[in-house]
Amino acid sequence: MPEMSVLLPLVAMLMVIGAFAGVLAGLLGVGGGIILVPAFFYAFQVLGYGGDQLMQVCLATSLATIIVTSVRSVLSHNKKDAVDWDVLRTWAPGIAVGAILGVLVAASLRSVTLQAIFGCLGIVIGLYLGFGKQEWRLADDMPKGIKRALYSPAVGFMSVLMGIGGGSFGVPLMALHNVAIHRAVATAAGFGVLIAVPSVAGFLLLEISEPSRPPFTVGAVNVPAFLLIIAMTLLTAPLGVKIAHAMDPKPLKRVFAFFLILVALNMLRKAFGW
Repeated sequence: MPEMSVLLPLVAMLMVIGAFAGVLAGLLGVGGGIILVPAFFYAFQVLGYGGDQLMQVCLATSLATIIVTSVRSVLSHNKKDAVDWDVLRTWAPGIAVGAILGVLVAASLRSVTLQAIFGCLGIVIGLYLGFGKQEWRLADDMPKGIKRALYSPAVGFMSVLMGIGGGSFGVPLMALHNVAIHRAVATAAGFGVLIAVPSVAGFLLLEISEPSRPPFTVGAVNVPAFLLIIAMTLLTAPLGVKIAHAMDPKPLKRVFAFFLILVALNMLRKAFGW
């Protein structure tokens, strides 16, 4: 049994992280994983955990929370008939395959390599959030055939390597292919389920070494972090939604994009030992 001197700071940090992630998710419509992964990483490091597999714990725990939040989001959006089930049905096999490949690759990489990957992809996402235009288009319809066969596993694969759901890659992809933004957000929540379920199943089978394993970690999923984050995000996400309706979220999205880029750059700094 871990000492209370370890458990109490861990619980306190995770409650703050979950509350912050919930508010931002409700306020800006961003997936929790993009916040949770670096927050987990810094929190676990502060508490003395490290080693070559710490990022695997962060990715797996983040993806576990996404199962719950994505299912809840899909059900809510479906009541408003906003989910494009045809896109989900046709993209599901490729996304799931990409997610499984992502677990296999993530399991074989060192933590610093995953930090570098998160940093690079985080900068790309931050730049799109900050400077992307709604009128940008790659095509007038969602990809089919060979393009879909390439894009769908790529979404699953990159999302697992960052420990995030479908929003960060799925929403821009659909928006760039002429899908209305509200429909893209609703459908991308379904992408999150397709990504998180197979990847978490794989991460639960991964053996994590002692230096990288916080208390009560099953496979690569830290159970206290999972439970606390879910509890806090469910409480604070409605607050974020209320704030979003009370003010223009666009300037805040640019501020968050800047914040995300700084976090990603710091991940890169740590990965390269600077």
